[in-house]
Amino acid sequence: MWRLAEPDDDDAIVALCAALYAEDPSPVAEAPAHMAETLRALRARPSRGRAVVCAPGAEVLGYALILPFWSNELGGPVSFIDELYVGPAGRGRGLGSALLNALSEGAFADEPPVALMLEVTPDNHRAQALYARLGFSGKNRAWRKQLRPAQPSSAS
Repeated sequence: MWRLAEPDDDDAIVALCAALYAEDPSPVAEAPAHMAETLRALRARPSRGRAVVCAPGAEVLGYALILPFWSNELGGPVSFIDELYVGPAGRGRGLGSALLNALSEGAFADEPPVALMLEVTPDNHRAQALYARLGFSGKNRAWRKQLRPAQPSSAS
């Protein structure tokens, strides 16, 4: 049901991204405007990560961005779930759990990860409950320093 995103999925992903940020606002308000460039960049260099979609039928019900990195602290490859969103039509059907369980087994990764990581906003209690039920835990808050505004660029 979850598969690598294809160019024909891009419009649905962009719409789902806008819905995510409308439902669960981020401090980075322009994030949905970055999605087309993100999809181009990931396709141009899959080592940067992969976009996946949940499409059990003809309709795309959800998407996720899976970005790999190596963690010295954790001792191996980590799959960072940069965004995960299942729209209202797909909720309550175990779709998010199915993706996270598949990622735990190494789906969409070049090598099996030693950990999965993600961020969740403090008020998104439904997502927090899902993640806790699946064994995620955390006390850290993600800190970042914006170095420059994102600029559309070629996906090289």
